[in-house]
Amino acid sequence: MPYTRDHTGKRIVGRFGEPWVFVGGATLAAIAGYVNVVMLGFFAVPVSHMSGPVSRLSRDVTMIDTQDMIVTAGILAGFLAGAMLSGMLIGAATLRAGRRYGAVLMLQGAILACATWLALADMPLAVPLAALACGLQNAMASSYRGLVLRTTHVTGIVTDIGVLIGQRLRRRRIRIWKLWLLLTLLGSFFLGGVAATLMLQAFGMQALGAASLACLGIGGSYVLIQHLRLEKQLVK
Repeated sequence: MPYTRDHTGKRIVGRFGEPWVFVGGATLAAIAGYVNVVMLGFFAVPVSHMSGPVSRLSRDVTMIDTQDMIVTAGILAGFLAGAMLSGMLIGAATLRAGRRYGAVLMLQGAILACATWLALADMPLAVPLAALACGLQNAMASSYRGLVLRTTHVTGIVTDIGVLIGQRLRRRRIRIWKLWLLLTLLGSFFLGGVAATLMLQAFGMQALGAASLACLGIGGSYVLIQHLRLEKQLVK
């Protein structure tokens, strides 16, 4: 069992955490890594994290590079708008089964579908739309049992992995499931980028459509599962 219960009946996460968190987190991280590499390969800009675009924007403002400034500002605005939209739809930052994740994932898939169509038409609006999709995903859940969760960038993940390993080297007790979860997210983000590179070589910008289909399929499946679970509870 991934968890046990204490004397009060409260669920306690065990050594390896809860499987659905690992599977869901790995899937989302892979999608983000995939989208980011596709956009890097086609437009040469990152859309899944904001450190690069903000630094690039500061350079653009200083150098008065108006054309590039529009692109980088669009990425920042898109990511921010996606996070705001996610906050409005889900309403909480703590990861918990049963929230509106399915609907948000389907919306992300629709946004990525629009970004794919625009990219194939060689329209720059595809870039902020892809950033919007990443911001929407990244804000779906920011914490799980005291662990900060981010699925669209890995700076914090690598930092937390280092901290946990350092604490373990000092012979301090750590929650091993946290380390495994972080390693899973890091590996999934990397593998998503590998898949994106291969898909780009084979299909060009059409590769972004695969991420759209994945989000639509996963989101739709989640909505269906939650609906069937609710029906089962009502029958009881």
